[in-house]
Amino acid sequence: MDFAALMKKELGKSQKPSDSGSTKKFMKRSEIEAERKAAYAAEQKALEDEREAKAIAKRKREEEVAAENAAREEKRRKLAEESRMRREDEEWAEQQARRKKLGLEELKRKTDDDEENNVGEGVEDIPEDELREKLRALGEPVALFGERHVARLRRYRKLTTVITKGPIPTTLELVEEKDMKLDGTVPKDKKGKQWVFRQLASYFTMILTAYERAMEEEKRDTTASKTAYTAMVQTRENMVPLFRKFESGNLEDSLLEPIIEIVKALQERRYVDANDGYLRLSIGKAAWPIGVTMVGIHERSAREKLHNGEKGHVMGDEVTRKYLQSIKRCLTFAQVRWPPSDLKQLMG
Repeated sequence: MDFAALMKKELGKSQKPSDSGSTKKFMKRSEIEAERKAAYAAEQKALEDEREAKAIAKRKREEEVAAENAAREEKRRKLAEESRMRREDEEWAEQQARRKKLGLEELKRKTDDDEENNVGEGVEDIPEDELREKLRALGEPVALFGERHVARLRRYRKLTTVITKGPIPTTLELVEEKDMKLDGTVPKDKKGKQWVFRQLASYFTMILTAYERAMEEEKRDTTASKTAYTAMVQTRENMVPLFRKFESGNLEDSLLEPIIEIVKALQERRYVDANDGYLRLSIGKAAWPIGVTMVGIHERSAREKLHNGEKGHVMGDEVTRKYLQSIKRCLTFAQVRWPPSDLKQLMG
């Protein structure tokens, strides 16, 4: 046997018989990547199913807790209502017994129907027939289902109330610019005050409209522009309570008089005088304690003025402080929008 035949025989012994069912010794990279993707997808699907199951269980627990809380709140509300009614009955019985001992006549207890039939203070009632005729003239339903006289009257008032368009919607009828001129005095009668309130609302509406238009034109994507625009919006919102006082006519004379003084100075472009009026209105003439007010047994000179001076309205409440500050912002804007002819009236 030659060397070639011997080597062939030995090589044949070392080779294993091929098995068609055995795994491949070598795999393509694409096959490995496909197996990896399949395993990853299966893992993610299992995680998603687990998360979904947890979410369903959590929602179920939350619904159960919410239902329990709602039932508990409803039970607490019913108990509180029963307790309130029982307490009111006991108080009413005690009051009636006390009046009976004193020999006074019994009072008629108010019911829910009496509350619903109450027109309210300051609201003029209209007879039923006349109210129906007025609603019919407006083209509105004369009566709605289950509607009583008070609800019908409120519906008529809402339909006939005119809301003036502007930066601050108001039920006051605004006047023209030529009629906004104030004489600087506070009227004594109600009709005169109502006219002054219309003048003030008209003037502040004019200033706020110009203020808003100027801020819209100068609006930029800068910090200073955004701050100025925010100040304008805040001024408009803070003056809403003042307009509501104008509408109801319950603005105190101690506030109305200095506001008239400020607006009159603004209309005459006397901005320094208007600013002085604002300072008197906001902080008053009270002396401000600066430094040491008392050392030892000797008092500081004029120390009594620290406590008996005129108090400013800015210290009253937060709402008053805000709309007084808004008046000051309107003053500052008016000086820029309508500059004075006398430079001495320019604020620093």
